[in-house]
Amino acid sequence: MTSVARTRLSAKRRETRKSAKPLAGTRVLVGRAKHQAGSLSKELRKLGADILEIPFIEIRRPRSYLPLDTVLKNLTSYDWLVLTSVNGVEAMWERVGRWQISKKALRHLRIAAIGPATKKAIEKHGVRVDVVPEEYVAESVVKSLRRLVKGKRILLVRAKVARDVIPNELCKAGAVVDVVEAYETVVPNSSRMRLRAVLKDARKRPHVVTFTSSSTVKNFVELLGVRSRERKRPAALQGITFASIGPVTSTTLRDLGLGVDIQAKQFSIPGLVAAIVARAK
Repeated sequence: MTSVARTRLSAKRRETRKSAKPLAGTRVLVGRAKHQAGSLSKELRKLGADILEIPFIEIRRPRSYLPLDTVLKNLTSYDWLVLTSVNGVEAMWERVGRWQISKKALRHLRIAAIGPATKKAIEKHGVRVDVVPEEYVAESVVKSLRRLVKGKRILLVRAKVARDVIPNELCKAGAVVDVVEAYETVVPNSSRMRLRAVLKDARKRPHVVTFTSSSTVKNFVELLGVRSRERKRPAALQGITFASIGPVTSTTLRDLGLGVDIQAKQFSIPGLVAAIVARAK
């Protein structure tokens, strides 16, 4: 083999390795809750990224399960169940198991899930999902349900703090909506020192930071103690690419002065990974 041929072959091999690992050499900070970070981290690692996990959010039980337990014992009074996150699904089914509520008690319900991950989490419990919106945001849930809920009673199980798009709009469509807290999200104080240290260390400083909800954005800002009144990214965060899972999260990033460099076209973890890869090419 000639030296020219060897050079071409070596270049081709390098190109093949790069295409197989498009994120090689890219440090990505994953800020999902500790028990949920694995799925995003795993997919990014497959593509060659160096992963650092520092949770921006922590999932906690509500102060009282009484409201949730009360509605679960009266499921026959509802026509629809709406679940907007995997956390909500797991929190609800923990209480379903606690009170030994059978699948038969849910059989009459029509169920809406905000996206494929939530749908999968529900179906793991042997329950059918009737509606998954085209886009995995509250506005799309409303669009999918608006013509189906007039005169119906809807149970919305969600986090303590969340946007009121779904209950407000479905009430306007003629439904009666009960909103019940299944869990709450808080700032994990244990992440504060770790996050600040990583951003100051040139060897560990991430090239990309991922945001998978508005809560992760708000908590990130609180953990760092930075807020831009000029709606410009603070100097401490310059040079870092901010990747958002969807338009609601992106709006929060912009409102807090951080800006958006990458937004997933499909508002899901696979969509977020695909968007990061597309930017790296």
